[in-house]
Amino acid sequence: MNISLSLRRAKAPLALTAVVMLAASACGGADAGSGSSDGDKLAGTIKVDGSSTVAPLSTAAAQLFQAENAGVKVTVGTSGTGGGFEKFCAGETDISDASRPIKDEEKAACEKKGIKYEEFQVANDGLSVVVSKDNDWADCLTVEQLKKIWEPGSKVNNWNQVDSKFPNQKLELFGAGTDSGTFDYFTDAINGEEGASRTDYSPSEDDNVTVQGVSGSKGGMGYFGLSYYEENQDKLKVLKIDGGDGCVAPDTKTAQDGTYKPLSRPLFIYPKASSLDKAEVEAFVEFYVENNESIAEKSQFVPLNSTQETELQKDLEALKAAHKS
Repeated sequence: MNISLSLRRAKAPLALTAVVMLAASACGGADAGSGSSDGDKLAGTIKVDGSSTVAPLSTAAAQLFQAENAGVKVTVGTSGTGGGFEKFCAGETDISDASRPIKDEEKAACEKKGIKYEEFQVANDGLSVVVSKDNDWADCLTVEQLKKIWEPGSKVNNWNQVDSKFPNQKLELFGAGTDSGTFDYFTDAINGEEGASRTDYSPSEDDNVTVQGVSGSKGGMGYFGLSYYEENQDKLKVLKIDGGDGCVAPDTKTAQDGTYKPLSRPLFIYPKASSLDKAEVEAFVEFYVENNESIAEKSQFVPLNSTQETELQKDLEALKAAHKS
């Protein structure tokens, strides 16, 4: 069955969830609708939430899985990596999408609730810095220039303050909200400390808002995952980044081999061990792992390399072992 993924970024997060539910009229909590029926036919609800960056990946997995298992409803929320872990560690979801590893305080919250899980790397990404299509002066920025723009307390508000060769054009900034794993990763990679950022920019947990902001401003700049740029490249221009070894553009090859630095990053899902009690969740997690390459390609992410593939298989076995313990 040929499933179109063209809607996956065209709408806001609530619409994204509606697409994933495939006309389902109701959804319960993480344990609602559990179980299977009619022999091998699976039925029930699987609840996924977290990173807006990873959401299209889980959406693609959900659509493909539901094509073979019409009785299963998979909902994919986009409350951000941090917001997703809050729900996950409270026992409200089966799987948490994340664009960064789980933090120590989040681990502690899960442990307090007795939530066991495994970290699955399911794709690679190149966090992309984008500008308006009307920007004909900037092609490549150094990490130092990005830091000058985005560091805490920065007063840079014109492109000619970034480089004297650039025009007298107001700089308008758009980016990830503070509950986003993308925000955590970008600030750490560029400013040297997670969460360290100027605050006078337009933040959003919905990357579609950033697309609209940057594309509508001649002097706009924003950042988000590579697939968001690829989905909107008719509206945006992506910048090359010089991490010390020359200007490199984000793409499949440079994100996978790490030459797009320092903004190449792994993407994760965190399945809950106890959710494997539900046959539909166990089947979905196995499907996600076994079909991760095609899922990544369909959702325009960078697939895992062979070493990462091997680790993912090991993580699946570890999750099953945690479920049995």
